[in-house]
Amino acid sequence: MTTLADRSNTALVVIDLQNEVVANAYRRDEVLDTVNTLIARARSAKVPVVWIRHADEDLKAGSEGWQIVAELVPAAGEAIVEKSYRDAFEATDLEQVLSSLSVGKLIVTGAQTDMCVRSTLHGALVRGYDALLVGDAHTTEDLTQWGAPPPDAVIRHTNLYWSNQRAPGRTGGVIESKDVDFASGGC
Repeated sequence: MTTLADRSNTALVVIDLQNEVVANAYRRDEVLDTVNTLIARARSAKVPVVWIRHADEDLKAGSEGWQIVAELVPAAGEAIVEKSYRDAFEATDLEQVLSSLSVGKLIVTGAQTDMCVRSTLHGALVRGYDALLVGDAHTTEDLTQWGAPPPDAVIRHTNLYWSNQRAPGRTGGVIESKDVDFASGGC
């Protein structure tokens, strides 16, 4: 349903599952296991996996904290998009990567729910992509000391409001990992 012409393919997008980003993440190990399972299923179905990796003045490129977690390993040939803004499309080559793969539908996982995941979902939708959030495959850390709700509430709220997102000719939505069917385009 994407508004992008000739973009019938789907990609699994893995956002910022880096050592420092998920060091204190809510349900860290469960989420990483779920994402790992989705990656294996995507690869088996020949669906591209696109990795997003963040760097900025606090998270230095090349540092141990910047590395993708040891539990997840990009395969040879899988794109790793480097970013420095929350929206993975902003000032990156993500659009070119997805265009080269004829991708118009994204299945989104990663961290942090209330920052880079949300920003990238919105960025995708406004750029013409369909964007499904995997409801049990994203996480965040506890930011309550800065006024945020507890992590479980952030995740539930994001799943709630993204479940009915849509715009002319494109859709958002939330799906549980067990229901992702890469053979049929994601759902």
